[in-house]
Amino acid sequence: SGNSVNLVTKARNEMNEKAKLGDSISEKEVRALFELWNSALATGDSRIVAARYAKKPVLLPTVSDQPRTDYESVKDYFDSFLLKKPQGKIVDGIIHIGNGWASDMGIYEFTMGATGDKVKARYTYNYIKEDGVWKIQHHHSSVMPEEIAMGKAITEDEVRGLFSLWNNALATLDPKKVASRYAKKGVLLPTVSDVPRTDFTSIEDYFINFLKLKPQGEILESHVTIGTNWCQDAGIYEFTMGATGKKVKGRYSFIYVYEDDEWKISHHHSSVMPEGTMAKEISEEEVKNLFQLWNSA
Repeated sequence: SGNSVNLVTKARNEMNEKAKLGDSISEKEVRALFELWNSALATGDSRIVAARYAKKPVLLPTVSDQPRTDYESVKDYFDSFLLKKPQGKIVDGIIHIGNGWASDMGIYEFTMGATGDKVKARYTYNYIKEDGVWKIQHHHSSVMPEEIAMGKAITEDEVRGLFSLWNNALATLDPKKVASRYAKKGVLLPTVSDVPRTDFTSIEDYFINFLKLKPQGEILESHVTIGTNWCQDAGIYEFTMGATGKKVKGRYSFIYVYEDDEWKISHHHSSVMPEGTMAKEISEEEVKNLFQLWNSA
């Protein structure tokens, strides 16, 4: 809409004014250019972020193989990345200043507002002055390489905490938000459906009905296993159905994988407590006594 375009233009102009620094730039001013980019992320608008890059940029992003070399392709990357609501901070950085250029290199950490996940990565920014405004000419971002070789580190408590992310998604009563907790090729074997759910649409479909019960879960017994870029939590959970007040226990298995900078559910198997579904043994004498109960009534 016209109002949206006006807001974007206003935000661009305000950031350009802040980036109109002298030809000689200080280390403090170079670092402030990162904060300007981070403020653009906070708007949630990919157009404003892409406007921080030069006319002929080169963006080598963290989670895309494709180099982005113009406004549209840079914007396209941030269309997806901004859905995570990222906010960054520099953990360790080295600044170099040249004649008409400056670079900032090091390690930054993002907190993903959409999930609460924290992700570290390595970064390089090369800034140039273009039309009187300092812009990002080159931005290279990469995952921490030791995590690729050694696996993404996670503790047992953090694995159990992943259940809370899923449970919080249930609390929104939005089936899309619940389905988004599953990996791209996630498999859900649900408690009350015979149909395996193997994609976003079918997982969402299951939760459309399940969420009508307004479920909230609690882990009663948990057994955690941690591997290289995967982890597992298996045990017993109990749901309180807000729509009815009913409490239901079940057995669960969650297998998580590290995908696109966050832990997602690769496999989720949920089943009823089997002993509760087995036929209750009863003797002939107990059957006859049932008549007495009826007769007494």
